[in-house]
Amino acid sequence: MFHSDIEIKEGAFVVSDAHYSHFRPQLLDFIKEIHSKKLQPTQLIFMGDIFDILFAQIPHSKKINEELIKLINEISQEIELIYLEGNHDFNLQDIFPYAKVFPISKQPLSCGFGGKKIILAHGDFGSDIGYQIYTAVIRNPLTLFFLRAIDFILGHVILKKLDEYLSKKDDCREFIGFREFVSKRLEGRYNCDYFIEGHFHQNRTLKFDEFRYINLGVFACNQRYFVVKSPKDKELLEEKFFLRRSEYG
Repeated sequence: MFHSDIEIKEGAFVVSDAHYSHFRPQLLDFIKEIHSKKLQPTQLIFMGDIFDILFAQIPHSKKINEELIKLINEISQEIELIYLEGNHDFNLQDIFPYAKVFPISKQPLSCGFGGKKIILAHGDFGSDIGYQIYTAVIRNPLTLFFLRAIDFILGHVILKKLDEYLSKKDDCREFIGFREFVSKRLEGRYNCDYFIEGHFHQNRTLKFDEFRYINLGVFACNQRYFVVKSPKDKELLEEKFFLRRSEYG
């Protein structure tokens, strides 16, 4: 039986790749429902890229997200929040002091669930050397210091352009050859019951000899999120769709 310091709870909400911005505000309504206790997860698990742009050292990235940040911080004082950083939101511990924040250097993350071993990751770990260099450079305090200065001098034009560019990305496209890609990355390397990650936006479950692999559907596509079922259930996650109250009266 596997034990871990991080224990996933039945009834937890799992959210991945919401890519929140003023272009895609739906996550704010979802979090408001949790804050008001109209939705009542036992635990919140954020799988990265919850925000389209959020870096602790860039003040404007916090300012444009301040309402959502405030709500999440209030929620995380009442229920456990596990936050795996993504490639759009990182260096977050100071922003979310009550959350358990896991940067890319601590992913994949091993968790327990009723004696089972669950591995969580945003999904951008173990990439090619070029991407690894990029992730190290972009998170470097010196790099972020210069980005902060440039952003201020230029009146936040870089972040505004980046925000607009990211809003036009197709977050729902199919990844052709996805099973072969996952097998090459993971098969034979991990001993677990379930391996769960986001990043690739595929909403697919694959069965391998060592584990059942789940690539999460993204909140940015049709506001999908997932609820953790009982340890007795073979299917670990139940897919849900969040409808804003204006959409259902």
